[in-house]
Amino acid sequence: MKHPSSREFFAYWDAKRSNARAPDRSEIEPGAVRDLLGDIFVLSYDNDAGYPFRVAGTRVCALLGRDLKDRSFSGLFAEDGRREIEDIITCVAEEMLAAVAGITATSEDGRPAHLELLLLPFNNRAHAPISLTGSLAPFEGDLGKLRDFRLTSWRYLHRPEKLVPRALRKLAIARGFMVYEGLS
Repeated sequence: MKHPSSREFFAYWDAKRSNARAPDRSEIEPGAVRDLLGDIFVLSYDNDAGYPFRVAGTRVCALLGRDLKDRSFSGLFAEDGRREIEDIITCVAEEMLAAVAGITATSEDGRPAHLELLLLPFNNRAHAPISLTGSLAPFEGDLGKLRDFRLTSWRYLHRPEKLVPRALRKLAIARGFMVYEGLS
């Protein structure tokens, strides 16, 4: 992650999930991430509606020049790139993997804008709608209204594996009859 806002929000989310794959939505306290709220949003996991915004921060709304509540998130992307962002959202929500992506957009005056998108799942509960959260943070200031979002790069963020000493890894692989050297 390159943007400080993304790193800080991911660190908070990661601490809240503890040993789980994702935290429960109720565990995320807006007051704890007060300085980041302008970049944070919550999406409904509803493919037919284009993953609409349930909540969007003020900076995210300012980047698009309107209130985003109930508007399609995937609709922000150029038509030829929508399927890719929809696949990423599906993986984040269903596999409960965090994802980070580089995005370019076009400003009103035609300048390119560079942003970082962070998508984070919430723990799924029975009989509750699935949702996910994230942040959208620009690298440049004073961009005006943006349009035609395009993915330039993306990756899933896996939990780091615990390091196991080499000797123990070898023993875990060994099966069947083993001969140990030693005194007879």
